[in-house]
Amino acid sequence: MTMLVTNIKQLTGVREQSLLLRGEALASLPFVQDAYLGIKDGLIAEYGPMHAVGNRADLYDDVMDATGQFVLPCWCDSHTHLVFAATREDEFVDKIKGLSYAEIAAKGGGIINSAKKVEAATELELLRLAWSRLQEVIQQGTGAIEIKSGYGLSVEAELNMLRVIKKLKET
Repeated sequence: MTMLVTNIKQLTGVREQSLLLRGEALASLPFVQDAYLGIKDGLIAEYGPMHAVGNRADLYDDVMDATGQFVLPCWCDSHTHLVFAATREDEFVDKIKGLSYAEIAAKGGGIINSAKKVEAATELELLRLAWSRLQEVIQQGTGAIEIKSGYGLSVEAELNMLRVIKKLKET
């Protein structure tokens, strides 16, 4: 399958060659205004300004008009704990209010509390919650994700999390 995306308002994050970016180079985000993008077999085959597209549409199975739209690279999240039983927003608010981690833990919060909730949750519950979170990060532009375990208080809780991660990957 091939696709040509045309009339892109701004094609962002394009470079002539792949580079390891460090320091000040990370502050530069190159882009092409009024661009096109060619995709073949799931890979970027070509891109450039619309004035250079010529009659390339004939080379593609499908043409998508992206007038007024931005095209950005996906995010790669290399470290996330997506499989958990309950969020900790209240603890975040407590931190903002100046409570220490020890005070939050004394109120019943903290990592140990999170781990206990993971241990009490079923595999199906964890899968349902993690699937919902995964769909959300995809919608926000994440294209690659590495999901970590690590919050189980027992071997069985860790294995439960790993089974959920495996099912997410398979799905």
